[in-house]
Amino acid sequence: MAKMTNAYDLPARKVIHTVGPKYAVKYHTAAENALSHCYRSCLELLIENGLESIAMGCIYTEAKNYPREPAAHVAIRTVRRFLEKQKGKIAGVIFCITSSSDTEIYKRLLPLYFPRDKQEEETAVSKLPADVGDENGETVIDERKIRIRPLPAGAADRTVATAPLDLPLESGLASRSTFKLDSYLDPSFMSLIKDPDLRRKEQWGKSSQAQKRFNYARLLGYGDIGFPPLSAAEEYSLHSRYLAKANSLNLSEIAEMKIIYRGGVDSEGRPVMVVVGAHFLLRCLDLERFVLHVVKEFEPLIQKPYTIVYLHSAASLQPQPDLGFMKRIQQILGRKHQRNLHGIYILHPTLGLRTAILGMQLLIDGEVWKKVVYVDRLVQLFRYVPREQLTIPDFVFQHDLEVNGGRGMIV
Repeated sequence: MAKMTNAYDLPARKVIHTVGPKYAVKYHTAAENALSHCYRSCLELLIENGLESIAMGCIYTEAKNYPREPAAHVAIRTVRRFLEKQKGKIAGVIFCITSSSDTEIYKRLLPLYFPRDKQEEETAVSKLPADVGDENGETVIDERKIRIRPLPAGAADRTVATAPLDLPLESGLASRSTFKLDSYLDPSFMSLIKDPDLRRKEQWGKSSQAQKRFNYARLLGYGDIGFPPLSAAEEYSLHSRYLAKANSLNLSEIAEMKIIYRGGVDSEGRPVMVVVGAHFLLRCLDLERFVLHVVKEFEPLIQKPYTIVYLHSAASLQPQPDLGFMKRIQQILGRKHQRNLHGIYILHPTLGLRTAILGMQLLIDGEVWKKVVYVDRLVQLFRYVPREQLTIPDFVFQHDLEVNGGRGMIV
């Protein structure tokens, strides 16, 4: 809830107070709806007291473990929904941001919910999450919705009296001829979600078709890569859920294994992520927690162009993940990762690794895996990424000497 007091010596007429909710992954929906109600209660008090403008800070806080980006989605879409109903009574809503990370998030998300032209609207269709909330901006759980379908043909004749049915609006973005304020503040804003029964039926159909096909990848030992592809909205929603869960967990034991870690920058100033194949101890690694760690570590990088350095030195001694696992990680990281990835530099590649990457180019994603550059010696790697920008384990230098002899890197 929210309460209003006088502003006294502050440069405002009134001050509205509210308390943001605590966040836990187990109660994700409850936290989202509570945060949405905080923003909506403030706006309702604004209208009730005859005020026309409001400046709101980030009600969510890191002290209560609320992940920033999902909370920003809730804040912006709640304001959007409220303006659809009260657009004539509010002159302005200001989001008052105090940190650079929040500023970057809001600059990226505001055009999705308040598109200013045709191009921004088309971008919003592909980048908005699958769930844009109900008419108040609160999270919708499909399984809890009551869906009323029309009576089958002939049933209406046997019915004595029927009440008018409020059928749900059809999915799809409402067509608009202009992009002024009145044109896009409408109740059918961004209704991107299909009927849940139809969506689930389509997913089952794709899965059954994939299972019926002869799985050559599984026969060759590459794992199961036959699961159906995701739409842009589904990928975004999947990434958001994993990121929210990763930010709420302590993954320090995964970080200490040094499988992936941040490096410096490459020769052209792009940030670098280092992956050490020999540290990937598959037998003693919780893969689900490792995926969460990957999402958390890659999130700051994938917003802009970046580079991956994969050290395959002595990694052939350890069992490696199959192609199905790699495809799943790629889906979770989403299309932003695919678009901003500049290149993957692989040090000391083996024949088996080259074969696996060829399989990923053919079976998973040719666009990403065609960015691979094979590097046989450390000296060659330092042409792309300067030596001082990388923290390299000692065994990599030893392996370089063993493989390349006198041409290896001597430290």
